[in-house]
Order: sequence, then structure tokens, then C-alpha cells
Amino acid sequence: MTRLVECVPNFSEGRRREVVEALIQTIAAVPGVTLLDSEMDPDHNRSVLTFAGEPDPVIDAAVAVAKRAAELIDLNHHSGQHPRMGATDVVPFVPVEGVTLEDCAGFARRAGERIGEELKIPVFLYEAAASRPDRANLADVRRGEFEGLRERIGTDPDRVPDFGPKRIHPTAGATAVGARHFLVAFNANLNTGDVRVAKAIAAAIREQSGGLKHVRALGFSIEGGRRAQVSMNLVNTEATPIHRVLALVRDEAARRGAAISGCEVVGLVPEYAMLDAAEHALQLEHFRRDQVLELRLKRPPLTGAVTLAEFMDRIAAPTPTPGGGTVAAIVGALAASLAVMVANLSLGKKKYAEHADALRGIQRDADALRLELTGLGRRDSDAFDAVLAAGRLPQATAGESAERESAMAGAGLEAARVPLATAVACLGVVGLATRVAKCGNVNAITDAGSAGLLARAAAEAALLNVEINLKSLPESADKHGVEAELDRFRPSLARAADACAAAVRAVLGAS
Repeated sequence: MTRLVECVPNFSEGRRREVVEALIQTIAAVPGVTLLDSEMDPDHNRSVLTFAGEPDPVIDAAVAVAKRAAELIDLNHHSGQHPRMGATDVVPFVPVEGVTLEDCAGFARRAGERIGEELKIPVFLYEAAASRPDRANLADVRRGEFEGLRERIGTDPDRVPDFGPKRIHPTAGATAVGARHFLVAFNANLNTGDVRVAKAIAAAIREQSGGLKHVRALGFSIEGGRRAQVSMNLVNTEATPIHRVLALVRDEAARRGAAISGCEVVGLVPEYAMLDAAEHALQLEHFRRDQVLELRLKRPPLTGAVTLAEFMDRIAAPTPTPGGGTVAAIVGALAASLAVMVANLSLGKKKYAEHADALRGIQRDADALRLELTGLGRRDSDAFDAVLAAGRLPQATAGESAERESAMAGAGLEAARVPLATAVACLGVVGLATRVAKCGNVNAITDAGSAGLLARAAAEAALLNVEINLKSLPESADKHGVEAELDRFRPSLARAADACAAAVRAVLGAS
């Protein structure tokens, strides 16, 4: 499986383009690394570069670019709006594909140790890589900035670095290296030059001051004092989406006689975060993400046209769908395909001519179940996506909470009914496997047996999905009918599976 990690180092230089270009070229020179984005901000005097690749090349690139920054940037001659403590100020590692946040914490430690030992720059680990709780928050790590840290790093036990010398680098300062999930750097620019307004708004909205969770914010003066800016790091836009933050900034600005004149995204932003904002702004009802053309092209609906490799990649991806219910349906469809195969291997052979009508019936019915189960695999993913969408509905008022609960109940009930339909279809496949075992080609008896075993396993897996979805439903949901069907179904499945196994054993014993 591909292992992809993103690295988003921030550098204390946003005015000299030739310096930033040299940093970009340093990253680009590392084989196996892809530069994704570069941003320069002269007001903050800061640049943000984003690159990605397999873990080892990304770590190499992070160390190489930190070395180049130390050669080109002297913090003794640096000033800007943004707090900073190093030429390479922060180096976060972000999981993208095939790696976890814990993996990225390990990558951060490896990179941090190399920066400390090879470049003689003190390194402080932060966020998921932090070695102690009081260093999880980057603001706490960077408190005092370059000048304050220069005075304390050799004397204050709380400021002992995780790696590197116990003294500040004379020009490159210190570097924070960590691991985190996707972060959206989002700025709201105001129609006032009064930086006190921006600072007051930042204090009102940030989590540390009692505002919104997962929001970090500061107020700055930009454009030579002509405008003020609320600069934000949104560290979990799934829990606290951009549009909710923007609405609060707008309200807080209005309270102070100001307004938002424009917004900025610094660096890259996850697709879902922008779609969340678009859904809210357009007041879309019952919108599905795969209605976006480009997304549908990347992940077309599950049909026979989807390759096996693509299907397995979708299953292995760190997303809740497609999951066990979809896999159960596809396994059931494969079992039906085996039943068709045994029928096809029997038709046209003199030895089985007397069973030709029965075999054609098995062939027809198994083909129909194969198509039905493929469709149920697609519906299973859709049903659970609807549960997730209902869970994202607002619940700020009693009316919104009631609407959300109703949507959750309806979506959850459908998410239970679909795998139950899968189990019923798989029971049908078990029956067909039994029939073809009794009248089909004895040389393919194990294929008939495999069909029965796979169909039973698929049915059992589907039933697990029925159970867990029923558990999550409130008592107000009309779930008792599904529960009653579930109770009636299990004995039927056991009897049918036993009959199939007996039919297969009888042929094997006689051959």
C-alpha cells in the first residue's frame, strides 16, 4: 500500500523571493518528494511550503530544507507580524494515506533528532509528537519567541530542547517539529486598520479564551496598517467547520463596528472543508458529495466496471465507506458467480442433460442475485454515508436537534435494512449452491461448496451490520420490524447452510 505523508514547514521569510525560491529548489531536489504549494506573506514575513511523498524522502527533504534555511535566514535581522522562534519555525508531519498520526509522530522524532544533531539547532517536539503535555500546544512551545528563548534555553529547565544543543542557534534560532492532522490556515481581513478590533475578535473566537473548539486565532495589522486581520489556524474543520468560524468572526466584527472585507486560505485546504462551506452557503438540502462531477469521476458507483484493484483500494482507504456491509454484498455476489460457473460447466454435457432445465434455472436465478448483491453493495455505502450526513446536521436549537434526530433515525433504519436485504439475498445463493451441488458437474463440487460457504459468511457479516446499526437507533425509531426479521432469519440461514454442506459432502463421499 502507498504510504503518503505531507510536510508543511513554515519559514521566517516572506519578503525575499530569492530565498524562498532557494528553499523550494532544495525540496524539489530530493527524489521521491512532490512540492504541492508555496505561499509568501510579506506582512507576516513568513512563507509556508507544502510537500508530500513516502516517509523517508519527506524526512530527508525536511532536514535538507531546514539546513538551507539556516544558511539563508538570520533571525537577528527578522521582523514580522507572526510569532517565530526559528528560521525554520515549525515542521509538522501530516498523515495522508497509509500512515497514522502515531506514525507521523515517529517521523517527527526522526526528523527532529537529525535537525538537532546534524544542524546543531535545538528542536522542541509539539502536538502529537510532544514529549510532555505542556509542549503539545505550539503557542506554548514558541512563547517568548527567538529573543525570549535565547535568554532562557540554557538556564530554564522548562526550556530544555528535546534534541540538539541546550543553547539557541545564533542565527537560525530553534525549530518546533511535530505531527498533526490537516490544519486549515484561514485569515479574515477587516475593513478597519484598528488592530485592537482584530485582537478582540481573535480573543472572542479562539478556544484558549473560551471560544470555538479547535480554533486558534491572533489579531494582526497588515498592509502597512491599512487593514487588520484575524489570522486563524483551524485544527479540526470537521468538528468546527470554516463557515461556523466565519459566522462568529462576522458577528464579533459587527459588534465592534467593523466587517469582513475578504478572506484568505494559506496553503492547501482539504476538499471536504470547502464542500462543507459550500453546502452551508448554498443551503443545499440532501446534497451528496459524490454529486460533484470530479469526485464522481474519481470514485464511480460500484458496478462491474470498477476494477478489483480499485475496489480493494477503496476498502483499504481510511474512510468508513465502503465497509463491511459492502464487502459482504460483493462476497455474496462472488458466491453467486461460482454457482453460475458450476451450472455453465454442467450445461451441454450429456451426463447432466436430464438436469438441463434445472441448471438453466439456477444459472438465471444466480445471475439475478449477483446483480442484486452488487447493487446492495453500492446501496450499503450510500446508506451509511446518509447516516454520516445526518450526524453533521446542526443541533444548536431544539428544532434543529429534533430534525437531526429524525434524520439520524431514518438514515440509521435504512442502514440496517440494506444489510438485512443482503443477508436475504445471500440465503438465496446458499440455496442455489445446494441445488447445483446435487445436479451439477461433480468435478466442480468444491466450487459449489465454496459458493455455499462464502454466501453463508457474507450473510453472517451482513447481519453484524444489521445489529450494530439497530443498536445505534433510538427507541423512537421504527426498528422492531427489522429486529423481528433478524430473529426469524438466523435459523433459516443455519438450516440452509447445513443442507448445502451435507449435499457437498454427499457428492464428495460418492466420488
